[in-house]
Amino acid sequence: MTTFTREHTPADIVNIYPKASDLFKKNRIDFCCGGDRPLGEVFDKQKIDEDMILTKLNENYTEWVSKGNQAADWDAVSNTELVDHIVYTHHAFLNEELPALGQFVSKIFRVHGDHHPHLRELHKLYNELKTELEAHLIKEETEVFPLVKEYDENPSEELRNRIHAANGTLENEHDHAGDILKQIHTITGGFEPPQDACNSYRITYKRLAELEEDTFQHIHLENNILFKRI
Repeated sequence: MTTFTREHTPADIVNIYPKASDLFKKNRIDFCCGGDRPLGEVFDKQKIDEDMILTKLNENYTEWVSKGNQAADWDAVSNTELVDHIVYTHHAFLNEELPALGQFVSKIFRVHGDHHPHLRELHKLYNELKTELEAHLIKEETEVFPLVKEYDENPSEELRNRIHAANGTLENEHDHAGDILKQIHTITGGFEPPQDACNSYRITYKRLAELEEDTFQHIHLENNILFKRI
């Protein structure tokens, strides 16, 4: 069984042990957009308690494995199957959730904005994220993913170059979406509603937390698995 060290990258760890993403998110360790740096670099740069993280990580992983769990073996599926998983799981979630959650974000800003000024910034950031992600999904599904599937059927250097060119833009967009989500996380205090929050307020924060979790997993699959294969 693997023992994780400061030499492992967050992206590699999440591939082996998906629930590590919970520990990483709690400690603000990026495993998607910037997940390809060794943990040691992250510890040193962010002044994180290395012993605490590695001990907790390895203890949790040992317990998880002892219960018979194992990660999805993405190396065993084709690019086409991985693309379909991304589209039918993560894209489907965003297409349904972005407009619905947007109504909640607008509602709490309208009702509570006078007494909670950060809700104005939340409203602005959320709508920026929503607009960017919706355009991003369309680009992936109409331009990039068809090329990936074509490459699976008839690989060529020309197709690979076209995918690489498109990936550069996509990964930049991933970085920007990740930055917005981090800003939202910060201004909401880690999605912790105030004590006097109404039910809509609490639901909004809960759904924002779920959106962050799903989007980081989504970006991880694309940046650190799919795009790195080609």
